[in-house]
Amino acid sequence: MPFWLLALFILQFFRDPPREIPDDPRAVLSPADGRIVEVSRAHDPYANREALKVSVFMNVFNVHSNRSPVDCVVKERWYFPGAFVNAALDKASLENERNALRLRTPDGTDVTCVQVAGLIARRILCYVDAGAELKRGERFGFIRFGSRVDVYLPLDAEIRASLGDKVYAAQSVLAWVKTPNSKAK
Repeated sequence: MPFWLLALFILQFFRDPPREIPDDPRAVLSPADGRIVEVSRAHDPYANREALKVSVFMNVFNVHSNRSPVDCVVKERWYFPGAFVNAALDKASLENERNALRLRTPDGTDVTCVQVAGLIARRILCYVDAGAELKRGERFGFIRFGSRVDVYLPLDAEIRASLGDKVYAAQSVLAWVKTPNSKAK
């Protein structure tokens, strides 16, 4: 019986259901399933700018496939080895093992998406490198067992997510970014 319970747990952990992706190109989608644990103004250490930060914490029961929050080209990719403290804590964003992607939308907006390993997570998988083109909702990586994804947005983005919200990768809108020819919703 314990073997079957473990097998069921592992099977549910690696599931990756299809998602219906919103049509609006200004929508910044959640890159992961989970709960919003941070919405704040912060320094984006990867793009070296002030930004709005939205963090999604994934517990061991969430889908852990990571998807692109925007249509983009990957401008840069960074990997940092680190610790494995609880990913629900703020300090995990800078102390834990992480993989960061600087994404550029077709209108020139920069979005930084950071995969952060957690207390149990010991493996970050990223399937893309600089130069890759991604569509909103396209899979770019996976983090095994409980982790976090941070998204850094321009200061003029209109945040739609709130602390405590449950979000779904490629389906839930975290924010609206303004484009040169439009206003955010």
